[in-house]
Amino acid sequence: MTRLFTFLAAAFLALPALAVELGDDGLHKTDWMRDTFKDLSEDLAEANAEGKRLAVIVEQRGCVYCTKMHNEVFPQPELADYIRENFFVVQINLHGDTEITDLDGEVLSEKDAARKWGLLFTPSILFLPEEVEDGKSAGQSAVALMPGAFALGTTLDLFTWVNEKRYALDGDEDFQRYHARRIQERDNGKTD
Repeated sequence: MTRLFTFLAAAFLALPALAVELGDDGLHKTDWMRDTFKDLSEDLAEANAEGKRLAVIVEQRGCVYCTKMHNEVFPQPELADYIRENFFVVQINLHGDTEITDLDGEVLSEKDAARKWGLLFTPSILFLPEEVEDGKSAGQSAVALMPGAFALGTTLDLFTWVNEKRYALDGDEDFQRYHARRIQERDNGKTD
């Protein structure tokens, strides 16, 4: 009985370390997310000034897949460090009323922006180019979209593929081929 009590006490004490911070809006918060005025043109300019890529993550309160990503995938040091070093991440609430300014200049609520961009799943991450055409929204300008929750390898590979601008390279290595190659390299012990 003493062993069981000791085990349960240790497990209970470990829980706060595993908990992910939730904001007042019910969304998960990380140190690599930026608290901005949600003017995406300004966010893009700031990301560029820092030498980073702008990514917009769309989440919702109570999303089990968001929780999975924030508890199991995003905290992995390899991914968290990569995001922190290379990306400027702005969080949008799928059902939020906070006003944002889209890249095309339209001012609308977070929920209306998510609808405009055609986002149905959370989490979804829009990856934006360093320069956007005048009059194009974030949804129209995105170079990649991660619709939903994925494992560490897929998530890291997509962030890397975007950061390395592989979407703009000529050739036959779209993301799926790139990801398949990276899986093979990891299986062969050539990469981390």
